[in-house]
Order: sequence, then C-alpha cells, then structure tokens
Amino acid sequence: MRYYHLPAFAGPAALRLDHRETPAPAAREVLVRMRAWSLNYRDLLIADGRYGRGMKADVVPLSDGAGEVVAVGSEVTRWKPGDRVMSVFMPRWVSGPATDAKVAAALGGTVDGVLAEYVTFDQQALVATPPHLDHPEAATLPCAAVTAWHALVVHGGLAAGQTVLTLGSGGVSVFALQFAVLAGAQAVVTSGSDAKLERLLAMGAVAGVNRSSTPQWGAHVRELTGGGVDHVVEVGGAGTLPQSVRAVRTGGRISVIGVLSRGDGLDPVPLLRKAVTVQGMQVGSRETSEAMARAVAAHRLRPAVDRAFPFSEARAAYEHLASGGHFGKVVLVAD
Repeated sequence: MRYYHLPAFAGPAALRLDHRETPAPAAREVLVRMRAWSLNYRDLLIADGRYGRGMKADVVPLSDGAGEVVAVGSEVTRWKPGDRVMSVFMPRWVSGPATDAKVAAALGGTVDGVLAEYVTFDQQALVATPPHLDHPEAATLPCAAVTAWHALVVHGGLAAGQTVLTLGSGGVSVFALQFAVLAGAQAVVTSGSDAKLERLLAMGAVAGVNRSSTPQWGAHVRELTGGGVDHVVEVGGAGTLPQSVRAVRTGGRISVIGVLSRGDGLDPVPLLRKAVTVQGMQVGSRETSEAMARAVAAHRLRPAVDRAFPFSEARAAYEHLASGGHFGKVVLVAD
C-alpha cells in the first residue's frame, strides 16, 4: 500500500510517498480502506515544525479521513466489513471531559495519522459516516465540524434566536455557520473577500463584514447586533481576539480555536468589564463526534468542499490550503 510520511518538519515539500505492507488488525482493531482525507491548518503547522513539541518523528500526517471497513480483529464488536466510517481526531477520548491522557494521542501529530491507503484503528476510535454523505464529504468532519459543534452546542448551549460571529471561510468557520443556521441562530460573518462574503450570506448568514475595508470590525458587529453577539467562534488567535472581545456582548462567550493570525497581547480589562467567558477548545470526544454526525444526518447537511485532489497529489493540496484561497475544506480522494 501507499502512504505519506514526514521525514523532516520542513514544509509540504518534505512529504514523502512510500510503500509498505498493508497492516493486519489486532484483536480489537479495525482495518479501514481509506477513500478520502481532508486537510486542516494544523497540518500545515505540523509540516512546518510550528505546531509544538512532542510531534512523532517521521509521522504519517493528517487526522481526518473516511473509508470502509475491510477487516476486523477477533474481539471487535462495534464494526463489520463494509461499514462506512470516519476517524476520531483523538482516538483515546471516547467520552466525558478532556484529560491529559485522553488528549495525549492526536492523529497526525503525536501519533501516526491517516494519510495512507489502509489504516488500522482501535474499534473505539471510529464513527459511522452519515448515510447521505460521500467519502470526501465525510472526511471533512472529524476535526473542523466536531470542533465547531463542541464550541457552539456542547459548551456554548447554542439556542434559536442567539447570535453567532464567525471569522473567515475556513472549515471550522463554515461549519459553525451551518450549525448556527440549523439551530435557528443568527450568524454574522467576516471575510477579507466580498466574493466569499456573498457565498457565506447565501449559506444563511444574516450579515457580513469585510474586515479589510472595516478594520474595526468588532465595534461594527457590536453595532449591527445591538450590543454584541452571544458567541464568537474565534479562529484567528492573537491577531483577531481584541476585535472579537469588542464584538461579543456582555456576558457572552468566545471559543478560542485557531491561531491563524499574529498580534500583540490582549488587555484583560475589557474581559473583566464585560464578564466574557473565553474558553480554549479541544476538538472533541468520540461521543461529541457521534452527536454531531447524528445532527448532520438528520438535517442532511452537506459540507462545503472547496477542491478535491488525488491522493498522489497531496503536496499540491497542502500548497492550495496554504494559499488561503479556499472556501471550506480541501480534500484528497483515492486514486
């Protein structure tokens, strides 16, 4: 079988396509023939050596993939050959709150990921694919969709009539918009592109702000919403957090997810004055993944797939994601 690995953390150019024997599942493992994969900004950081310490040397990259079960170990009870499945970002986090032990193994970082034609998983580390989705669509869910769901629904208690602010048009932000619309909430979106804003509005956003032409977009959003939004899905990090604090209402919530932009430190005084809850978000447990998948299936939600690359062109997919021109998710498909 073919697989990719990173002999050095030196950017997408370091990706190597190699061959090895197809693995056999152990007693409690499942062998999955991978049919599609999706990329996250995290994958760029790992490839560049900027994600942090503890990355597995010569790691097989990517956390997100979908395919079908082709073989099961002798003690497997959850799956059978032919089942369509998706990976779980943190395979040891089955349920309950995060702990050091549960989040210690994250696919494509501290342990090998899924960018291979066949992958073995512990039987507890898979989720059933929503029946209406194809493999490329399913492959977009394990990180971005679960993170957005975890932030808005599990921790945020999202309810109809509330307001949500999303930043940009990457995977987490687009899923957050979709989940807000499903819940009957009002979503305000930002982007540096009017064309992308038009697409986000067509997906159900009630207002859009071009952050390039309106650099003080936080105050603008606060004015638009008559006092600020209930939830901010904050994917920018240091470079956008001060504006997000301005945009959120008193007593509102900011879910800190990404580190897409750089900036100076944050003055804590506005947080104190507005009694804002700021929470750093992990992706989520298998249980959270399953709840998200049930909602996706019930509403027949379709992920926004920007572009699909063949498995053999993984480096080109990385480079496309790094360009920032995508809308939604960049995927790879088996070739």
